[in-house]
Amino acid sequence: MEVLPGRPRENTARMLADLRTAQADGIQLIVFPEMAVPGYLIGDEWERTSFLRECDDCSRELCAASNGLVAIFGSVGIDWERHNEDGRVRKYNALFLAEDGALVGPAGGPYEFVIKTLMPNYREFDDSRHFFDLRKLAQEERRPVEALTTPVKTRLGLLGCALCEDAWNTDYGLSPLEMLTRNGAQVLVNISCSPFTMNKNHKRNRVYSTHAHHLKRPLIYVNNVGIQNNGKTVFTFDGASCVYDTHGNQVACGRPFEDTCLTLDIPVDPAAAFGTPVELRHDGVESIYGAISYGTRKFMDLCGVHKVTVGVSGGIDSAVVAAVYGQLLKPTDLLLVNMPSRYNSSTTRSLAKGLAENLGAFYAEIPIEDSVKLTQGQLHQLAIRGGGKKKGTLELSALILENIQARDRSSRILAAASAAFGGVFTCNANKSEATVGYTTLYGDLCGYLANLADLWKGEVYALGQHLNDSVYGRPVIPAGSFDVTPSAELSAAQNVDEGKGDPLVYPYHDLLFKSWVESWDRTTPEEILEWYAAGTLEQKLGYPGKLSGLFTSAEAFVADLERWWNLYQGMAVAKRIQAPPVLAIKKRAFGFDHRESQMGPHYTKRYTELKTRVLKR
Repeated sequence: MEVLPGRPRENTARMLADLRTAQADGIQLIVFPEMAVPGYLIGDEWERTSFLRECDDCSRELCAASNGLVAIFGSVGIDWERHNEDGRVRKYNALFLAEDGALVGPAGGPYEFVIKTLMPNYREFDDSRHFFDLRKLAQEERRPVEALTTPVKTRLGLLGCALCEDAWNTDYGLSPLEMLTRNGAQVLVNISCSPFTMNKNHKRNRVYSTHAHHLKRPLIYVNNVGIQNNGKTVFTFDGASCVYDTHGNQVACGRPFEDTCLTLDIPVDPAAAFGTPVELRHDGVESIYGAISYGTRKFMDLCGVHKVTVGVSGGIDSAVVAAVYGQLLKPTDLLLVNMPSRYNSSTTRSLAKGLAENLGAFYAEIPIEDSVKLTQGQLHQLAIRGGGKKKGTLELSALILENIQARDRSSRILAAASAAFGGVFTCNANKSEATVGYTTLYGDLCGYLANLADLWKGEVYALGQHLNDSVYGRPVIPAGSFDVTPSAELSAAQNVDEGKGDPLVYPYHDLLFKSWVESWDRTTPEEILEWYAAGTLEQKLGYPGKLSGLFTSAEAFVADLERWWNLYQGMAVAKRIQAPPVLAIKKRAFGFDHRESQMGPHYTKRYTELKTRVLKR
């Protein structure tokens, strides 16, 4: 089901309707996702007593409506008499099981609900900030965790109920599913609120099918769809609910990002096979498009956005953004704006216009030359005074003039044009640019959502090709947008007709930056320089070319490495903090998923020693 974060009444109304349908259909067991009542990623809304009380009331309403069946759903479990370690009322991430209008808790447990045992505190998760877990409760009550990890007795048998992370126990010191099985569970049920990221289903199917096969118990996994966010990062949920038999086979439920219901007969006999072999597949560009399209549409709904303005340059990033919105909006609700200066070539201006024509969208061309000259005339060599005396003048460097153009386009034109059009404007940044801050504060960093900012530049190209080939079935994005040199076109040094453009070599820098941001044990210049010295850097990064073709000397390689690391750890952090929300589709999206502090760049002692040796060669 689609779970609406922070909307317990709306979610409960949906679930009550599903309960009535299940009762009419003669269903014996109905399972909803984790935190199906309140939503999961809702910030510090958990600190509001009135919100908790409403969730509590909703859970009781669902319980009362469970006549004739067993209903399992996720919500916040509250003990109004105890407190968390922060002094606030005791809250649990809980699974509720209702049978014939009454709540039924696990045998020997202190509550009429199941408590989550393992609390994720990585990536977007911050469970221990708000919830007390079963391990802490066991310690508090001086009982073994396994004594509290027991099945729930129902007329359907002993159901071993667990919540999301309780099945992802590889790096924990205990396995709740194994405990439930040892304590007699006949069927395992895992309810989840698990965001989509690339290839998560590949790992999830491996983990869950292995559990079912190893424990010899059918395993029901139920996840939600929709979007939820942590303010700076927007996460999509693809569902991917699934039932596994004791042979590790599966019965999948619906298509990704689809609100749907699977009705299934599950044999309790451990020897019974009722699924098909698990198909382990890695996500490709089709999955990228599905997540971005779905997440963008849902975020528009959340924000009440019905019209969108896209600043189009003729390059690939803005073209892909426009093409994504072209699938989500009527042509009359999409405005593309090209804002040329003296440095914009006729090539890119023609590509921007051609894109609008291909999409059937509204189009406007608004030159910025005069307004940039006005700003330059107002500020360049402007006298500044103190104590009634002239103390100096302001000088506009070439870089400042480039940034003035970028800010004029976004802060002035796009902001005003989108307001006049009756909507919002987009941020077209990609992950490569965001990593090193190759973007202008209050300029092209502006926008209501950065829906490509979790894609490396090479992935943007792949998504553009997919849009042409598979989504539109025609070349909506002009071929020239793929071929033109990536460039901001903010100076004569970035003339695309002369092959001049961005200082990034994307096929290499995408992989370098990815190692800094997305690797689980994230690399630093120390590891990069060590691999470079050993001649294994191409292999470690997966770069198909030769570094000797990019850097003529060790000095050039080190200078490039330090240039981008200094930016990634320096000014780019400040820019990311002020950036729009990022739509996450990968592990370690910028924002709440990639938590960082403004500390400035740092190099280890070992890096300095390695650098000295490398440069002496």
